[in-house]
Amino acid sequence: MQLFLMRHGEASLNAPSDRERKLTDNGRIQTGDMANWLARQVSHFDLVIVSPYLRSQQTWQKVSKHLPEPRKLLVLDDVTPSGDAIRAVDLVLAYAEQYKADNVLIIAHMPLLGFMVSELVAGMEPPLFATSAVAHIDKHAQNASFVAMTAPHQVVL
Repeated sequence: MQLFLMRHGEASLNAPSDRERKLTDNGRIQTGDMANWLARQVSHFDLVIVSPYLRSQQTWQKVSKHLPEPRKLLVLDDVTPSGDAIRAVDLVLAYAEQYKADNVLIIAHMPLLGFMVSELVAGMEPPLFATSAVAHIDKHAQNASFVAMTAPHQVVL
């Protein structure tokens, strides 16, 4: 299974609550660049899991324009900024098994994403995710390996 963990695009701090923060113009541009990059890496996603927070929803809306519709799309409260990484990883893997997903995309937040990477890849420290950055993990049975971390400033369009 190929797991792609993506942080939402850059978001404005000007909002009534953290949950309602919108992508900035730069966040939309970065997300579009990463969506183009993702479309070159993966032909489709079997399963997409997205945080219910507005900035993650907007990130998925932008990414979804560049890829075929996934077999299953889930919006989960378990992948919000204060989510529990162990629970989030367990849910992602359970849903991936349930839907027989080979390619999985998770759009969520820091610090959760960093902790999810360290839960998935034994001995790995939680990486920092730039906005719109994507971590690629190759998971087979009980083993997972960190393939790469790609940020918007690294992609060639």
